[in-house]
Amino acid sequence: MLQTTSTERRAAGGDRPSSGGSVKLRPGVGTSWKTFYSTQFPDTVGCMIHVGIGYDVHRLVDGRKLILGGVDLHHSKGLEGHSDADVLMHAICDSILGALGEGDIGHFFPNSDPRWKNAPSKVFLQEAARQVSFHNGKIVNIDATLVAQAPKIAPHIHAMQLNISQALGINPRRVGIKATTNEQLGFLGREEGIAAMAVAGVDLPQ
Repeated sequence: MLQTTSTERRAAGGDRPSSGGSVKLRPGVGTSWKTFYSTQFPDTVGCMIHVGIGYDVHRLVDGRKLILGGVDLHHSKGLEGHSDADVLMHAICDSILGALGEGDIGHFFPNSDPRWKNAPSKVFLQEAARQVSFHNGKIVNIDATLVAQAPKIAPHIHAMQLNISQALGINPRRVGIKATTNEQLGFLGREEGIAAMAVAGVDLPQ
């Protein structure tokens, strides 16, 4: 058993709170560095945060409602799609399924199935949350970004957070939503469509 100085502990990644446990010195694998760890922290971690990413984009067309995050934005155009075409909820759904190592939203809800014609996308999020429970996991957080030249998204973000958190069964503070334009560049900048990106953290057993 070796005792280390505070300088050595800082070099190894910082001091840890101590409750009287001793400190071991262990050679790092494949390097000349030494890895320090406290015996009061087990080598085997019970859970691990898995991260998934999601992306979705839909074309803006006449004669459709614009639904984003479960909110009707009352825009002159809406998003084309088999369901309500909520790109934000779709991207979040894919990010959760990705963290689980499952297929994407089209695997669970194919657009060839008439059951999902004009369906509200909250049902997709509810299924994603059910899949997390099936894997004995827990959604840690969601972070998403909408890319839309118009309309203004900021006034609706709080309502979107509530809708998404309710569908997933998590605290609204665990749902982050941001919005940006595409600086009038490309098809998004020409207001031909709207895109969304999302990242999900899911706590899963080892």
